[in-house]
Amino acid sequence: MTRPVVAVTADATTVDWNIWGEVAVSLLPQPYLDKVAQAGGAPVLLPPLVEAVEAVVERADALLMSGGADLDPALYGAERSRFTFPPHPARDAAELAALAVAERRGIPVLAVCRGLQLISVSRGGTLDQHLPEHSPAVPGRYEPRTIRVKPDSVLGGALGTSPTVYCHHHQGIDRLGAGLVATAWSDDGVIEGAEAEDPSAPFLAGLQAHGELGEDTVPLFEAFVEAAKVRARA
Repeated sequence: MTRPVVAVTADATTVDWNIWGEVAVSLLPQPYLDKVAQAGGAPVLLPPLVEAVEAVVERADALLMSGGADLDPALYGAERSRFTFPPHPARDAAELAALAVAERRGIPVLAVCRGLQLISVSRGGTLDQHLPEHSPAVPGRYEPRTIRVKPDSVLGGALGTSPTVYCHHHQGIDRLGAGLVATAWSDDGVIEGAEAEDPSAPFLAGLQAHGELGEDTVPLFEAFVEAAKVRARA
């Protein structure tokens, strides 16, 4: 059958591009797109343009919410701490709008790092703004970590109970949002994964680690794309 279309949220920044400097771009690390394609999906980049996301997500078969910079603490009623990076209001607004359309339509949603945090916050959850013991030892380098996963869960079914994942974060979920249940944890009890509490609900799962990296997370992307195929046939 035709590959299901997976909208993948992108970031907006500036880069030096060939002979041009400070070019405004929407971008995403290639491994996200590779993982979706390898799992049988057709990834489409979704830029953080709030006026455009609804039209795209209305046509997509699934939504992948990527990692990135810190959420604006105002979204969960907190003051910004000195450890939290400056907010990106356009991206926050665009991704919240995309998530709302995806949930209304009942299409599969897979969230990575920031994406998991945004889903939780959208449902009334809060974040711990700084977890120094989880911060990367070297900024820009992902660190392998073995996490504990609940076996009878979406994440457990795809990842097994002790996968090795790759992390680069300094924030984490404090209070989990309504309708979600934690299904993965680090050794110190920090939530590393969550999913829809209702097992009959459409596919909705998130991983605090960067699931676009490593081999242990391949089955999770395959399960996500399979759910998108089922939704596309419905």
